[in-house]
Amino acid sequence: MVSDLLHPLDTHKPMGPDGIHPRVLRELEEVLTKPLSIIYQQSWLTEEVPVDWRLANVMPIYKKGQKEDPGNYRPVSLTLVLGKVMEQIILSAITWPVQDNQGIRPSQHGFMKGRSCLTNLISFYDKVTRSVDEGKAA
Repeated sequence: MVSDLLHPLDTHKPMGPDGIHPRVLRELEEVLTKPLSIIYQQSWLTEEVPVDWRLANVMPIYKKGQKEDPGNYRPVSLTLVLGKVMEQIILSAITWPVQDNQGIRPSQHGFMKGRSCLTNLISFYDKVTRSVDEGKAA
């Protein structure tokens, strides 16, 4: 799984506070997969994130207006790529039971990949019109 997440890293993204560029992680994918898997597994078991992985560089990004006005900038946090990979692993572990609809009703549309408020409305409309067609609705 770690290899699957390191391979598609965007090499045009900036590096985090650790100074490790995503390109380095992508190029060393085969070498880093095993040690990173151990670190991620240990972090999962102890429920702790390495302290250094909690750091972020906050960069001001210009929005619009006068560049001299600090209010025309928004803060963007540049976090570690290794931390982002770990977030993806945790997200996968948490959502894995949900992805195969195990214990989730088909009517659940919120926070589901490929579903939205619009798909919920379409589903509702289909059920109502089907009930009317079958004479079940008054």
